[in-house]
Amino acid sequence: MTQYLIEREIAGAGAMDEHALRDAAKHSNAVLAQMSPDIQWVHSYVAGDKIYCVYNAPSEQLIREHAEKSGFPANRITPVSAIIDPTTGMG
Repeated sequence: MTQYLIEREIAGAGAMDEHALRDAAKHSNAVLAQMSPDIQWVHSYVAGDKIYCVYNAPSEQLIREHAEKSGFPANRITPVSAIIDPTTGMG
């Protein structure tokens, strides 16, 4: 399964409070529950006017379908080609 980074442009995202973020997560989870079990939300980063989401899915089309059904934009969808962290340089 491919991992994707989804960039969502949402004005004021960084100013969303805990309740708004929880409601958004609940809504996303509800849509995911109605879709294929092949699409998985891993986590998201909220920064400025954007939310960056990491998803596992077999295709970009499934990511787009979730965006359409949930009402959350998917302004850019990029397959992740590698993951590195500080331990990558220790080998």
